[in-house]
Amino acid sequence: MQATLSPPVLRTKIPTYIYAVVFSSLCIVWGLLWDIMWHMSIGRDGLFAPPHLLMYVGAVVAGAFSGFKILQLTFAKRNPERTSSVRFWGIFYGSLGAMYCVWGALTMLTSAPFDDWWHNTYGLDVQILTPPHTVLLIGMMTVQFGAMIGVLALQNRVTSDLSADSAWAKKQAQRLKIMFTIAAGLLLSILYTMLAEKLGQWASHHSSSYITIGIAFPFYLLAVGRASSLRYPITLTAAAYMLTMLIPSWILPFFPATPRLGPVLNPITHYQAFMFPLLLVIPGFVLDKLLHRFDGGKLNDWLLAALTGTVFMLVITGVQWYFGEFLHTSPYAQNGFFFSDSMSYGEDPTWPYHHQFHPHWLQSTPDFLKGIGIAILCAIVSARIGLLWGNWMKRVQR
Repeated sequence: MQATLSPPVLRTKIPTYIYAVVFSSLCIVWGLLWDIMWHMSIGRDGLFAPPHLLMYVGAVVAGAFSGFKILQLTFAKRNPERTSSVRFWGIFYGSLGAMYCVWGALTMLTSAPFDDWWHNTYGLDVQILTPPHTVLLIGMMTVQFGAMIGVLALQNRVTSDLSADSAWAKKQAQRLKIMFTIAAGLLLSILYTMLAEKLGQWASHHSSSYITIGIAFPFYLLAVGRASSLRYPITLTAAAYMLTMLIPSWILPFFPATPRLGPVLNPITHYQAFMFPLLLVIPGFVLDKLLHRFDGGKLNDWLLAALTGTVFMLVITGVQWYFGEFLHTSPYAQNGFFFSDSMSYGEDPTWPYHHQFHPHWLQSTPDFLKGIGIAILCAIVSARIGLLWGNWMKRVQR
Protein backbone atom coordinates (compact mmCIF):
# COMPACT_ATOMS: atom_id res chain seq x y z
CA MET A 1 0.00 0.00 0.00
CA GLN A 2 1.48 3.34 -0.99
CA ALA A 3 1.34 6.25 1.39
CA THR A 4 0.73 9.82 0.24
CA LEU A 5 3.10 12.52 1.35
CA SER A 6 1.06 15.10 3.27
CA PRO A 7 1.70 18.82 2.77
CA PRO A 8 3.26 19.34 6.24
CA VAL A 9 5.87 16.70 5.47
CA LEU A 10 6.53 18.17 2.04
CA ARG A 11 7.15 21.58 3.57
CA THR A 12 9.71 20.16 5.99
CA LYS A 13 13.42 19.91 5.29
CA ILE A 14 15.01 16.52 4.67
CA PRO A 15 15.12 14.82 8.11
CA THR A 16 18.46 14.94 9.92
CA TYR A 17 18.49 11.18 10.37
CA ILE A 18 18.64 10.76 6.56
CA TYR A 19 21.92 12.69 6.46
CA ALA A 20 23.09 10.76 9.53
CA VAL A 21 22.55 7.29 8.06
CA VAL A 22 24.26 8.20 4.78
CA PHE A 23 27.20 9.53 6.82
CA SER A 24 27.15 6.27 8.81
CA SER A 25 27.31 4.27 5.60
CA LEU A 26 30.41 6.22 4.56
CA CYS A 27 32.05 5.61 7.96
CA ILE A 28 31.39 1.88 7.61
CA VAL A 29 32.96 1.61 4.14
CA TRP A 30 36.01 3.69 4.96
CA GLY A 31 36.43 1.92 8.29
CA LEU A 32 36.42 -1.43 6.48
CA LEU A 33 38.91 -0.26 3.85
CA TRP A 34 41.15 1.20 6.56
CA ASP A 35 40.94 -2.11 8.41
CA ILE A 36 42.03 -4.02 5.29
CA MET A 37 44.97 -1.67 4.76
CA TRP A 38 45.80 -1.93 8.50
CA HIS A 39 46.06 -5.72 8.13
CA MET A 40 48.20 -5.30 5.00
CA SER A 41 50.54 -2.81 6.68
CA ILE A 42 50.49 -3.41 10.44
CA GLY A 43 48.87 -6.78 10.96
CA ARG A 44 47.97 -6.92 14.61
CA ASP A 45 44.94 -4.99 15.83
CA GLY A 46 42.55 -5.01 18.77
CA LEU A 47 38.90 -4.47 19.55
CA PHE A 48 39.39 -0.69 19.71
CA ALA A 49 41.81 -0.28 16.80
CA PRO A 50 41.15 3.01 14.92
CA PRO A 51 39.54 1.33 11.86
CA HIS A 52 37.19 -0.60 14.14
CA LEU A 53 36.26 2.58 15.99
CA LEU A 54 35.34 4.26 12.70
CA MET A 55 33.03 1.36 11.85
CA TYR A 56 31.52 1.45 15.35
CA VAL A 57 30.90 5.20 14.94
CA GLY A 58 28.92 4.39 11.80
CA ALA A 59 26.89 1.77 13.65
CA VAL A 60 26.20 3.99 16.67
CA VAL A 61 25.21 7.03 14.61
CA ALA A 62 22.90 5.01 12.35
CA GLY A 63 21.34 3.16 15.27
CA ALA A 64 20.92 6.24 17.47
CA PHE A 65 19.40 8.54 14.85
CA SER A 66 17.16 5.83 13.39
CA GLY A 67 16.13 4.65 16.85
CA PHE A 68 15.24 8.18 17.89
CA LYS A 69 13.17 8.59 14.71
CA ILE A 70 11.28 5.39 15.46
CA LEU A 71 10.56 6.45 19.06
CA GLN A 72 9.51 9.91 17.88
CA LEU A 73 6.95 8.46 15.48
CA THR A 74 5.80 5.89 18.02
CA PHE A 75 5.03 8.33 20.84
CA ALA A 76 4.07 11.43 18.81
CA LYS A 77 0.73 10.11 17.62
CA ARG A 78 -0.20 13.28 15.75
CA ASN A 79 3.02 13.40 13.74
CA PRO A 80 1.93 13.58 10.07
CA GLU A 81 4.86 11.33 9.07
CA ARG A 82 3.26 8.49 11.01
CA THR A 83 0.79 7.95 8.16
CA SER A 84 3.68 7.07 5.83
CA SER A 85 5.46 4.75 8.27
CA VAL A 86 5.46 1.01 8.93
CA ARG A 87 4.10 -0.54 12.13
CA PHE A 88 6.09 -3.40 13.63
CA TRP A 89 5.93 -5.49 16.80
CA GLY A 90 2.46 -4.07 17.27
CA ILE A 91 3.62 -0.85 18.97
CA PHE A 92 6.50 0.77 17.03
CA TYR A 93 6.25 3.03 13.99
CA GLY A 94 9.07 3.91 11.66
CA SER A 95 10.30 3.86 8.09
CA LEU A 96 11.69 0.70 6.50
CA GLY A 97 15.07 2.39 6.24
CA ALA A 98 15.17 3.25 9.95
CA MET A 99 14.23 -0.31 10.90
CA TYR A 100 17.00 -1.77 8.75
CA CYS A 101 19.52 0.70 10.20
CA VAL A 102 18.62 -0.19 13.80
CA TRP A 103 18.88 -3.92 13.19
CA GLY A 104 22.11 -3.52 11.23
CA ALA A 105 23.66 -1.35 13.94
CA LEU A 106 22.77 -3.87 16.65
CA THR A 107 24.22 -6.68 14.55
CA MET A 108 27.47 -4.77 13.98
CA LEU A 109 27.90 -3.92 17.66
CA THR A 110 27.11 -7.51 18.65
CA SER A 111 29.83 -8.79 16.32
CA ALA A 112 32.54 -6.71 18.09
CA PRO A 113 32.75 -8.67 21.40
CA PHE A 114 32.06 -11.88 19.43
CA ASP A 115 35.12 -11.19 17.24
CA ASP A 116 37.25 -10.34 20.29
CA TRP A 117 36.24 -13.61 21.98
CA TRP A 118 36.93 -15.51 18.74
CA HIS A 119 40.49 -14.15 18.55
CA ASN A 120 41.15 -14.89 22.21
CA THR A 121 39.85 -18.44 21.79
CA TYR A 122 41.11 -19.45 18.34
CA GLY A 123 43.90 -16.97 17.63
CA LEU A 124 44.41 -14.96 14.43
CA ASP A 125 42.03 -15.41 11.51
CA VAL A 126 43.14 -17.63 8.64
CA GLN A 127 40.22 -16.60 6.41
CA ILE A 128 38.05 -13.52 5.91
CA LEU A 129 34.58 -15.01 6.43
CA THR A 130 34.88 -16.22 10.01
CA PRO A 131 31.57 -16.36 11.95
CA PRO A 132 32.10 -12.96 13.67
CA HIS A 133 33.20 -11.33 10.40
CA THR A 134 30.13 -12.76 8.67
CA VAL A 135 27.91 -11.25 11.36
CA LEU A 136 29.74 -7.93 10.97
CA LEU A 137 29.33 -7.88 7.17
CA ILE A 138 25.62 -8.69 7.45
CA GLY A 139 25.24 -5.80 9.88
CA MET A 140 27.20 -3.42 7.64
CA MET A 141 25.16 -4.20 4.55
CA THR A 142 21.91 -3.97 6.53
CA VAL A 143 22.80 -0.48 7.76
CA GLN A 144 23.78 0.58 4.25
CA PHE A 145 20.64 -0.91 2.73
CA GLY A 146 18.63 0.94 5.35
CA ALA A 147 20.33 4.21 4.42
CA MET A 148 19.61 3.62 0.74
CA ILE A 149 15.96 2.68 1.32
CA GLY A 150 15.44 5.59 3.72
CA VAL A 151 16.57 8.08 1.08
CA LEU A 152 14.71 6.25 -1.68
CA ALA A 153 11.36 6.27 0.16
CA LEU A 154 11.56 10.00 0.76
CA GLN A 155 12.62 10.58 -2.86
CA ASN A 156 9.66 8.56 -4.14
CA ARG A 157 7.21 10.40 -1.93
CA VAL A 158 8.45 13.84 -2.92
CA THR A 159 8.61 13.14 -6.65
CA SER A 160 5.18 11.46 -6.70
CA ASP A 161 3.44 14.33 -4.91
CA LEU A 162 1.53 16.33 -7.51
CA SER A 163 1.88 19.49 -5.44
CA ALA A 164 5.68 19.29 -5.49
CA ASP A 165 6.05 21.83 -8.25
CA SER A 166 7.69 24.66 -6.31
CA ALA A 167 11.34 25.58 -6.70
CA TRP A 168 11.91 24.47 -3.10
CA ALA A 169 10.35 21.05 -3.68
CA LYS A 170 12.37 20.52 -6.86
CA LYS A 171 15.56 21.40 -5.01
CA GLN A 172 14.73 18.92 -2.25
CA ALA A 173 13.87 16.22 -4.77
CA GLN A 174 17.16 16.73 -6.63
CA ARG A 175 19.10 16.57 -3.37
CA LEU A 176 17.38 13.29 -2.47
CA LYS A 177 18.19 11.82 -5.89
CA ILE A 178 21.86 12.64 -5.39
CA MET A 179 21.84 11.24 -1.85
CA PHE A 180 20.27 8.02 -3.11
CA THR A 181 23.03 7.70 -5.70
CA ILE A 182 25.69 8.23 -3.01
CA ALA A 183 24.03 5.68 -0.68
CA ALA A 184 23.78 3.17 -3.54
CA GLY A 185 27.45 3.73 -4.41
CA LEU A 186 28.47 3.09 -0.80
CA LEU A 187 26.60 -0.22 -0.70
CA LEU A 188 28.17 -1.16 -4.05
CA SER A 189 31.58 -0.49 -2.46
CA ILE A 190 30.93 -3.08 0.24
CA LEU A 191 29.68 -5.58 -2.35
CA TYR A 192 32.86 -5.13 -4.38
CA THR A 193 35.11 -5.32 -1.29
CA MET A 194 33.57 -8.67 -0.34
CA LEU A 195 34.46 -10.01 -3.81
CA ALA A 196 37.75 -8.16 -4.30
CA GLU A 197 39.94 -11.06 -3.22
CA LYS A 198 38.52 -13.13 -6.08
CA LEU A 199 38.48 -10.18 -8.51
CA GLY A 200 42.10 -9.10 -8.18
CA GLN A 201 43.97 -7.33 -10.95
CA TRP A 202 45.14 -10.67 -12.38
CA ALA A 203 41.51 -11.81 -12.80
CA SER A 204 41.21 -10.21 -16.24
CA HIS A 205 42.55 -13.39 -17.87
CA HIS A 206 40.45 -15.95 -16.00
CA SER A 207 36.79 -16.43 -16.93
CA SER A 208 35.73 -17.66 -13.48
CA SER A 209 36.15 -14.06 -12.32
CA TYR A 210 33.81 -12.85 -15.05
CA ILE A 211 31.23 -15.38 -13.88
CA THR A 212 31.41 -13.80 -10.43
CA ILE A 213 31.05 -10.35 -12.01
CA GLY A 214 28.07 -11.52 -14.06
CA ILE A 215 26.31 -12.85 -10.97
CA ALA A 216 27.04 -9.99 -8.60
CA PHE A 217 26.79 -6.69 -10.44
CA PRO A 218 24.06 -6.59 -13.14
CA PHE A 219 21.23 -7.17 -10.65
CA TYR A 220 22.42 -4.35 -8.41
CA LEU A 221 23.22 -1.83 -11.14
CA LEU A 222 19.96 -2.37 -13.01
CA ALA A 223 17.94 -2.20 -9.79
CA VAL A 224 19.50 1.19 -9.04
CA GLY A 225 19.01 2.31 -12.63
CA ARG A 226 15.31 1.52 -12.56
CA ALA A 227 14.69 2.92 -9.07
CA SER A 228 16.50 6.25 -9.46
CA SER A 229 15.02 9.33 -11.11
CA LEU A 230 18.35 10.75 -12.27
CA ARG A 231 19.29 10.85 -15.94
CA TYR A 232 22.43 8.69 -15.55
CA PRO A 233 21.95 6.87 -12.20
CA ILE A 234 24.09 3.80 -12.93
CA THR A 235 27.01 5.88 -14.16
CA LEU A 236 26.86 8.16 -11.12
CA THR A 237 26.46 5.24 -8.71
CA ALA A 238 29.52 3.55 -10.22
CA ALA A 239 31.45 6.83 -10.01
CA ALA A 240 30.49 7.20 -6.33
CA TYR A 241 31.67 3.64 -5.67
CA MET A 242 34.99 4.24 -7.41
CA LEU A 243 35.69 7.45 -5.48
CA THR A 244 34.72 5.74 -2.22
CA MET A 245 37.16 2.93 -2.93
CA LEU A 246 40.00 5.14 -4.18
CA ILE A 247 40.13 8.03 -1.70
CA PRO A 248 41.42 6.00 1.30
CA SER A 249 44.05 4.32 -0.89
CA TRP A 250 45.16 7.67 -2.23
CA ILE A 251 45.48 9.20 1.26
CA LEU A 252 46.57 6.55 3.78
CA PRO A 253 49.91 5.65 2.08
CA PHE A 254 51.15 9.10 3.09
CA PHE A 255 51.03 7.96 6.74
CA PRO A 256 53.66 5.76 8.45
CA ALA A 257 52.88 2.15 9.36
CA THR A 258 55.15 -0.53 10.83
CA PRO A 259 54.38 -4.28 10.79
CA ARG A 260 53.70 -5.69 14.26
CA LEU A 261 53.25 -9.33 13.32
CA GLY A 262 55.69 -11.72 11.69
CA PRO A 263 56.90 -12.98 9.38
CA VAL A 264 57.82 -9.64 7.80
CA LEU A 265 58.94 -10.45 4.26
CA ASN A 266 58.45 -6.92 2.99
CA PRO A 267 59.73 -4.33 5.53
CA ILE A 268 57.34 -1.50 4.67
CA THR A 269 57.33 1.87 6.42
CA HIS A 270 53.98 3.30 5.26
CA TYR A 271 50.40 2.11 4.75
CA GLN A 272 49.90 -0.07 1.69
CA ALA A 273 47.00 0.77 -0.61
CA PHE A 274 44.12 -1.53 -1.46
CA MET A 275 43.64 -2.68 -5.06
CA PHE A 276 42.26 -0.47 -7.84
CA PRO A 277 38.52 -1.21 -8.24
CA LEU A 278 36.70 -2.56 -11.28
CA LEU A 279 35.89 0.06 -13.91
CA LEU A 280 32.14 -0.36 -13.54
CA VAL A 281 31.56 3.23 -14.57
CA ILE A 282 32.09 2.35 -18.26
CA PRO A 283 29.54 -0.49 -18.54
CA GLY A 284 27.36 1.58 -16.20
CA PHE A 285 27.22 4.38 -18.76
CA VAL A 286 26.32 1.86 -21.49
CA LEU A 287 23.54 0.41 -19.30
CA ASP A 288 22.14 3.91 -18.74
CA LYS A 289 22.05 4.46 -22.49
CA LEU A 290 20.26 1.14 -23.03
CA LEU A 291 17.67 1.96 -20.37
CA HIS A 292 17.07 5.36 -22.00
CA ARG A 293 16.45 3.63 -25.32
CA PHE A 294 14.57 0.45 -24.38
CA ASP A 295 13.05 0.80 -20.87
CA GLY A 296 9.59 2.15 -20.14
CA GLY A 297 7.61 -0.60 -21.85
CA LYS A 298 9.55 -0.59 -25.14
CA LEU A 299 10.88 -4.08 -24.32
CA ASN A 300 9.51 -6.56 -21.82
CA ASP A 301 11.79 -7.17 -18.85
CA TRP A 302 13.10 -10.55 -20.04
CA LEU A 303 14.20 -9.12 -23.38
CA LEU A 304 15.63 -6.08 -21.62
CA ALA A 305 17.51 -8.36 -19.20
CA ALA A 306 18.89 -10.40 -22.11
CA LEU A 307 20.07 -7.21 -23.84
CA THR A 308 21.54 -5.47 -20.79
CA GLY A 309 23.09 -8.61 -19.28
CA THR A 310 24.81 -9.55 -22.56
CA VAL A 311 26.06 -6.03 -23.29
CA PHE A 312 27.25 -5.57 -19.70
CA MET A 313 29.40 -8.71 -19.88
CA LEU A 314 30.83 -7.85 -23.30
CA VAL A 315 31.74 -4.33 -22.21
CA ILE A 316 33.21 -5.24 -18.81
CA THR A 317 35.19 -8.10 -20.38
CA GLY A 318 36.69 -5.79 -23.00
CA VAL A 319 37.45 -3.09 -20.44
CA GLN A 320 38.91 -5.29 -17.70
CA TRP A 321 40.89 -7.53 -20.05
CA TYR A 322 43.13 -4.66 -21.09
CA PHE A 323 42.92 -2.59 -17.92
CA GLY A 324 43.65 -5.62 -15.72
CA GLU A 325 46.69 -6.43 -17.84
CA PHE A 326 47.81 -2.79 -17.56
CA LEU A 327 47.46 -2.88 -13.75
CA HIS A 328 49.38 -6.11 -13.38
CA THR A 329 52.18 -5.77 -15.91
CA SER A 330 52.76 -2.13 -16.80
CA PRO A 331 55.40 -0.07 -14.97
CA TYR A 332 53.07 2.94 -15.44
CA ALA A 333 50.64 1.33 -12.99
CA GLN A 334 53.25 1.01 -10.22
CA ASN A 335 52.55 4.29 -8.47
CA GLY A 336 50.34 5.92 -5.87
CA PHE A 337 47.45 6.38 -8.29
CA PHE A 338 46.98 2.80 -9.56
CA PHE A 339 48.57 1.00 -6.53
CA SER A 340 50.12 -1.87 -8.51
CA ASP A 341 53.30 -1.57 -6.43
CA SER A 342 51.33 -2.03 -3.20
CA MET A 343 52.31 -5.20 -1.30
CA SER A 344 51.51 -6.29 2.22
CA TYR A 345 54.33 -6.85 4.70
CA GLY A 346 53.76 -10.63 4.39
CA GLU A 347 54.39 -10.75 0.62
CA ASP A 348 57.80 -11.62 -0.75
CA PRO A 349 58.91 -8.73 -3.02
CA THR A 350 61.31 -11.08 -4.87
CA TRP A 351 58.47 -13.32 -6.09
CA PRO A 352 58.72 -13.21 -9.92
CA TYR A 353 54.98 -12.96 -10.66
CA HIS A 354 54.20 -9.66 -8.98
CA HIS A 355 54.25 -7.90 -12.34
CA GLN A 356 53.71 -10.72 -14.81
CA PHE A 357 50.98 -13.31 -15.23
CA HIS A 358 51.42 -16.66 -13.53
CA PRO A 359 50.74 -19.52 -16.00
CA HIS A 360 48.03 -20.77 -13.65
CA TRP A 361 46.08 -17.52 -14.15
CA LEU A 362 45.90 -17.91 -17.94
CA GLN A 363 43.24 -20.03 -19.65
CA SER A 364 43.08 -21.63 -23.05
CA THR A 365 40.84 -19.86 -25.55
CA PRO A 366 38.10 -22.59 -25.53
CA ASP A 367 37.97 -22.65 -21.73
CA PHE A 368 37.87 -18.87 -21.55
CA LEU A 369 35.07 -18.58 -24.15
CA LYS A 370 33.08 -21.29 -22.39
CA GLY A 371 33.42 -19.40 -19.12
CA ILE A 372 32.37 -16.11 -20.75
CA GLY A 373 29.29 -17.84 -22.18
CA ILE A 374 28.34 -19.01 -18.69
CA ALA A 375 29.02 -15.51 -17.39
CA ILE A 376 26.63 -13.99 -19.96
CA LEU A 377 23.86 -16.41 -18.97
CA CYS A 378 24.42 -15.56 -15.31
CA ALA A 379 24.37 -11.84 -16.14
CA ILE A 380 21.02 -12.17 -17.95
CA VAL A 381 19.40 -13.87 -14.97
CA SER A 382 21.06 -11.39 -12.61
CA ALA A 383 19.78 -8.46 -14.72
CA ARG A 384 16.22 -9.84 -14.66
CA ILE A 385 16.33 -10.10 -10.87
CA GLY A 386 17.71 -6.56 -10.73
CA LEU A 387 14.85 -5.17 -12.83
CA LEU A 388 12.36 -6.95 -10.58
CA TRP A 389 14.03 -5.53 -7.47
CA GLY A 390 14.13 -2.11 -9.09
CA ASN A 391 10.36 -2.26 -9.63
CA TRP A 392 9.92 -2.84 -5.91
CA MET A 393 12.29 -0.03 -4.95
CA LYS A 394 10.50 2.35 -7.30
CA ARG A 395 7.30 1.83 -5.29
CA VAL A 396 8.81 2.14 -1.81
CA GLN A 397 7.35 5.13 0.01
CA ARG A 398 7.59 4.07 3.65
